[in-house]
Amino acid sequence: MSATNTKINYNIDWIIPSLRNPSKFWSIAASLTIACVGIFSKILIHWLNKSKVHNRHYMSYALHDRPRNVPLITISNHHSCFDDPGIWATLDVRHLLSKSVMRWSLAANDICFTCTSHSYFFRLGKCVPVIRGNGVYQEAVDFCLERLANGEWVHIFPEGKVNVTKEDMRLKWGVGRMIFESPVTPIVIPIWHIGMDEVLPNYPPYMVRIGKNLTFNFGEPLDFTEMIRTMKERKLTDVEARKEITDSIQAALRKLKVETEQLHQEYFKTNS
Repeated sequence: MSATNTKINYNIDWIIPSLRNPSKFWSIAASLTIACVGIFSKILIHWLNKSKVHNRHYMSYALHDRPRNVPLITISNHHSCFDDPGIWATLDVRHLLSKSVMRWSLAANDICFTCTSHSYFFRLGKCVPVIRGNGVYQEAVDFCLERLANGEWVHIFPEGKVNVTKEDMRLKWGVGRMIFESPVTPIVIPIWHIGMDEVLPNYPPYMVRIGKNLTFNFGEPLDFTEMIRTMKERKLTDVEARKEITDSIQAALRKLKVETEQLHQEYFKTNS
């Protein structure tokens, strides 16, 4: 095999330990990275494209008014490599400028962490390298559980990849494990968005576009407290519990998808 065809496996073992023990320099650099990316996203999504946001108050409540010990999980469809950070352009600027408020996000190691420069950038952006195919018991999921135990915010794309065909995919069970094993049951907010794959298409040339119609819809928060209590009373196995929770999330996302498609069509048909 020629050198040009040899795949180099970049070592990411250092990343998660470094996220657990950040230096003061890392904190400053992360604050600058998150602020710059957030402002760029805000300009691109709201100024250079046409966007409509529905039910933002659900997210505002979760960021401002949830108890300090209660974690937050957001879940969404995944249609573009710009979904994160693009989705967060819907937030207030004060959120985008706050490293402590902004989410942790699982990111594919074989896309975002393939070399030193990429690894530092995504690490500073509070992204955690997940190894697709390694199951729910891997260090990235463990790290996110630690963050949830601290009452922090974790975002997940439960489809597990950019869904280019937009088919109805079976969601990955990692989200079920996080919700079930979190010491305090998190608030879970589903999100559906339309148009991000037009802002950054999934085919070359991979360049951002402007003037596209975008819709973002925040679903009603999901409370799994009673469901988890009942599952424990029924003495379900971890596998059974993860499946039931993930199935419930999938049903919520399917419902939100139908609602968002209708809102998108109605709004942009009226305002075209």
